[in-house]
Amino acid sequence: MSNKKEKKCIFIDNKGSFKLENPERNSYLYFPLANESGMMSSITPDLHGDIKLDNNTFLLEPVSSEDLHNNNSSRNFWISIEGKGIWSATGNSAKQKTIKFSDEKSEKVEMEGGFLWHKITRENEELGIKSEVVNFVPANDDKVELMKVKLTNISNESIKMTPTGAIPIYGRSADNIRDHRHVTSLLHRANITDYGVEVKPTLSFDERGHKVNTIKYGVFGADENGNRPKSYFPILEEFIGEGGSLDWPEAIAKNKKGDYVSGQTINGYESLGGIQFEKTELKPNESKSFIIVMGIEKENMFSTIAEKYLSEEKFEKELAENINFWESKLSSTEITSGDKEFNNWMKWVTLQPILRRIYGCSFLPHHDYGKGGRGWRDLWQDCLALLLMEPKGVKEILYNNFGGIRVDGTNATIIGNAPGEFIADRNNISRIWMDHGAWPFLTTKLYLDQSGDLEFLLEEQTYFKDSHISFGKKLDNKWSIEDGNKQKSVKETVYKGSVIEHMLLQHLVSFYNVGEHNNIKLEGADWNDGLDMADENGESVAFSALYGSNLLEIANILEELQSKKGIKNIKLMKESVTLLDTFSESINYDSVEEKRNVFDKYLFLAEKVSGDKKEISINLLVMDLRKKGNWIIDHIRKSEWIENSEGKKWFNGYYDDDKQRLEGDNPNGVRMTLTGQVFNVMGNIATDEQVGEIIDSANTYLRDDNIGGYRLNTDFKEVLSNMGRVFGFAFGHKENGAVFSHMSIMYGNALYQRGFSKEGFEVLNSLYSHSINFEKSRIYPGIPEYVNQKGRGMYNYLTGSASWLLLTVITQMFGVRGKMGDLEIAPKLQKSQFDDNGFAKIKVLFANKLIEVEYNNPKKLEVKEYSIKGIKINNEEIDLCLESGNAIVRRSTILDFSETELSKIQIELG
Repeated sequence: MSNKKEKKCIFIDNKGSFKLENPERNSYLYFPLANESGMMSSITPDLHGDIKLDNNTFLLEPVSSEDLHNNNSSRNFWISIEGKGIWSATGNSAKQKTIKFSDEKSEKVEMEGGFLWHKITRENEELGIKSEVVNFVPANDDKVELMKVKLTNISNESIKMTPTGAIPIYGRSADNIRDHRHVTSLLHRANITDYGVEVKPTLSFDERGHKVNTIKYGVFGADENGNRPKSYFPILEEFIGEGGSLDWPEAIAKNKKGDYVSGQTINGYESLGGIQFEKTELKPNESKSFIIVMGIEKENMFSTIAEKYLSEEKFEKELAENINFWESKLSSTEITSGDKEFNNWMKWVTLQPILRRIYGCSFLPHHDYGKGGRGWRDLWQDCLALLLMEPKGVKEILYNNFGGIRVDGTNATIIGNAPGEFIADRNNISRIWMDHGAWPFLTTKLYLDQSGDLEFLLEEQTYFKDSHISFGKKLDNKWSIEDGNKQKSVKETVYKGSVIEHMLLQHLVSFYNVGEHNNIKLEGADWNDGLDMADENGESVAFSALYGSNLLEIANILEELQSKKGIKNIKLMKESVTLLDTFSESINYDSVEEKRNVFDKYLFLAEKVSGDKKEISINLLVMDLRKKGNWIIDHIRKSEWIENSEGKKWFNGYYDDDKQRLEGDNPNGVRMTLTGQVFNVMGNIATDEQVGEIIDSANTYLRDDNIGGYRLNTDFKEVLSNMGRVFGFAFGHKENGAVFSHMSIMYGNALYQRGFSKEGFEVLNSLYSHSINFEKSRIYPGIPEYVNQKGRGMYNYLTGSASWLLLTVITQMFGVRGKMGDLEIAPKLQKSQFDDNGFAKIKVLFANKLIEVEYNNPKKLEVKEYSIKGIKINNEEIDLCLESGNAIVRRSTILDFSETELSKIQIELG
């Protein structure tokens, strides 16, 4: 990919490391630091941010994006320089903030970042001092963040200074920011140890029921040789003094010494990890380092802090291990194209799905809307990246996730922390997202293609049960939480059905749940959560298309099961046969009333599951599914293809709660959505000619290169209370007309799948070029959730779009993917993506073997000009097996590859 714009954020190696000059002159920047045991930090160029384990366990005060510049609470390290004044090594003094934008007086600051470490270098020529501050979370089970402050004398004379670390210890739930902030400080018990301050609140404060607290929070430190602090400041208000503040504390301004010593206990105040070291002298060019550990203890870990971390040697050892851990974890997926920046940028995209598994959707500053955990879609879409990067164990995750589906085709929306844990809803709030039933199949299809494990479809899993029944329209008053959250039959035994049964119920029940225009009802919303005010009469044509194409794909997979495994019949829940109308007396699919009757009949039967099963012929089942899938396709083509007064054509995506078509001409201007096009293109509803028309319309009404590509919708210019809250958002923000990465990437993916690779590339390249251009996006490397009206990338790191981008780059752009267990190679690389010698390659995991597929395009031909001419495996030429022009390498061949060495597949293009 290409990006000719000048940038300030540049990569400094081929491992994804980057640097940014003057990072403090940019707002809303933050960087993730984490490990896989659940330690989650965010850090800014001036070391703001927070540290936590979950919503109830914050070491540093919780922050949203606006707190990053409003709040003085930060990781701070002060220097009192004899005869010159005070200075913050992290840039957090009031004086440093006032000179930030003065070129003559400002400090020289540079940020460097890598996997997963953060470094800030700061120089003050006037004081003759330089600091290098490195932060990371070690790649082990400890819940700690490590920080090293290296101070260097850059003047021509000796400097005498007193160093003091000052990090406020919040030590409680995020809910206590406003709810009982002062009262919860009364619970604090601060104990001073040899190396720092540890705080153990007496209670976990919660109006619903207070609990005895067992968690400790602490800040500890030592110099480079492991020497302990000299004195301590455990109380925040004493440190800042009367009239002082964290960016100009009295204790530092007046060069006070800490009054507390090891062994003391202080009760009932806001706590501070204040640790002061011996006065030290630095000669010109001499350096001295200090190590700070910020930690959350659940199992007596603090007693070993000094032994494990508190010296420069130990810090550097842990940092090297951390870097090696993340580089190794990301090494299974590696892109090498003619654009070195794209290669590095994709490393950060590859990291993002991992970060989402760690942070969920709630624990970085822009994601201040939740209390933790992931949603239903997240469970399935994050697995897309897992299947490509870490396929071992994904089968079990998928299997567990199927346990969240109800027998009425809906699913749990409260997700527990443990894999496959779903929590029965006790607040009687019913919410149905009509798209939820479609995503499990997409992920399972990828699993089947990558693995060939068709038997997985026949594995039996339980169903989720809570008080909500009949598509959320009724409450089961006979159910209570004590009954458990697994569906039981009338025989009071837990009912299990096959994985394929689960997916069939999700699709078949939705097929009959239609509105007046015979599209599947919108219910509480679809993928666009903001379309939440059309639950009576709203319809989602967009996701009707996805359900329709899925029905056809399920039919294809059932035929694979029959032909490859010799299975002719499968057993399905007795009640579900009602949904297979062609087995008895076919209904008229053009009749909304007849469909709704089947829908209501099944929901009534599903209220009391008999536990009995009926054997179903796969041949007959395939015929039924194809009839339904083809009907949806024909219906959408016939009824939802629109043309406006300017002669532009596209698919209508929705109907509002007043039963009116959402898209097309309107007195306020043309109305078009990107979502309404994506699944019609991806699912082959749109003909090739219609795809061309959609591209033209999207380029006319939705494309905006100034903000990174394709907007989610045009400006509707009114608040549509009959459609959803999204239209109350300002246009160009979030789901109302922003460039929303997720749907843009799915649009690009759909175009690639349909053979429009040039146009698909342009979609992805527009997002990449914008994201990598720091002057416009103002984000560190990676794909944001969306781009706002000013072009700023928003909600970086935690976005499902990263999984879809990774999936698209690997399986479509580079064309390396599974096909019912075999490896299919079908490159769609543009000429510009090959290097000067005509090479491009990708390293991926397939069949749990590390392989590298290298393409040689010596004539630098474009996609439609080249085809696969030859193949070598580990430098040995083999017979070329082509299916529809794509190379096929049988799984048996891959399984013979080395377990430890990289196997190479070379593809000759011509």
